[in-house]
Amino acid sequence: MLLVYHTILLTALIFLFPVVLPLVLSSKKRRRTVLQRLGLAGLPEKKNGCSQTTRRQGPLWIHALSVGETFASVELVERLRRDMPDAKIFFSVSTDTGYAEARKRLSRLADRLFFYPYDFLFSVRRVQRRICPSAFVLVESDIWPTFLFELEKMNVPAVLVNGRLSPASYRGYKRLSFLMKPVFETFSAICAQSEVQGERFRRIGISPGKIRVTGNMKFDHRIQELDGDAKLSLKQSLGVEESRKIFLAGSTHPGEESILLAAFSSLSTRFPDLALVLVPRDHERADEVCRMAAQASFSVKKMSQGKPGRSDVVVVDVMGVLAKLYSVADVAFVGGSLAPFGGHNPLEPAAFAKPILFGPDMSDFPEISRLLLEAGGAAQVKDAGQVESAVFRFLYDPNYAETTGRNAMSVFSSNRGAVERTAAVVRQIAESLSEKDAKGH
Repeated sequence: MLLVYHTILLTALIFLFPVVLPLVLSSKKRRRTVLQRLGLAGLPEKKNGCSQTTRRQGPLWIHALSVGETFASVELVERLRRDMPDAKIFFSVSTDTGYAEARKRLSRLADRLFFYPYDFLFSVRRVQRRICPSAFVLVESDIWPTFLFELEKMNVPAVLVNGRLSPASYRGYKRLSFLMKPVFETFSAICAQSEVQGERFRRIGISPGKIRVTGNMKFDHRIQELDGDAKLSLKQSLGVEESRKIFLAGSTHPGEESILLAAFSSLSTRFPDLALVLVPRDHERADEVCRMAAQASFSVKKMSQGKPGRSDVVVVDVMGVLAKLYSVADVAFVGGSLAPFGGHNPLEPAAFAKPILFGPDMSDFPEISRLLLEAGGAAQVKDAGQVESAVFRFLYDPNYAETTGRNAMSVFSSNRGAVERTAAVVRQIAESLSEKDAKGH
């Protein structure tokens, strides 16, 4: 199976090279990362081999795919740094935005930040042998067969943490269990987000003894408390007067802004002091979203422009501010859910006790969204009319909005503890020999 996989990858690389090369050269982000992801640059100094002895002294390697996974990793890295003060911690990501998030949140905690290698055999071997990790921790996703099988050959234990399978992934892996089961079996332990997720891993054939239900680490994210002055400063950075209400839509995707603008068109006539703050998931879409707002006859500006004067719509084109911005919202919409993108993390507004809206597709956060709905901490909407009705009710009835926000905060607060449970599993694996090493020595 692995030979077929390697052949397909290599063949694709050869035949697509004339197409891929211009794409890489024309993209600043890809030019900056491609050599490191191929294992040709930006690697640690070469060690004298990678034996069992050097692996025992090697770093704990933690990998997160992108922004969301990096965000979920912060408290785990902090806990492991505190519990394992003598261990080196290396942290990798796969995306440019994930790297920016890691630099912001983990520079003081990780000994090295770098990009995860492409799953070509030569790239994986070169990077793994230069790093020579004592153990590997994968956060949530980014499953690559070559990487995991090569770790297994080196007898490096791997742990999947905050593990989840979306309904689509679960169906696909179940159909291809004869291929995927050996890949997942390379993990020494799988820390699942919930009993439902644990059962999904069991049903694709993973050994029950490897599965631990430790909870969702996103509940453990530490929220920065903001006082009145800090919130006023945030509003000023948006160019929104202190007295105005804010309907904030975070991590929006194509197809969602038009729905939100349509809802806002009606809401703004009922609440003239309401401002709509749109935070596109891809900040490079900011100009496009501004044009959409202008075409809908709204006055609009970008956050980075810092222009004085009142605007109906503010488009946030600054990275790393969304979590804080939820603190000044009166109603929060969680993007990627009206369009079929799986949704984004609704715990960020919940942590600030905000009433939450999200669309029908929360498949990436099924348990969290269910808990919020059952607790009365969120409302689910499917079109502009339902968005308008839900926001109107929250703004018209402050007591209802406050109760909904408190319910959301209660869900956030009552499900904490996953980081401690997950860290205990990682420490157990990292501080012991892998089973194969134990048998061989």
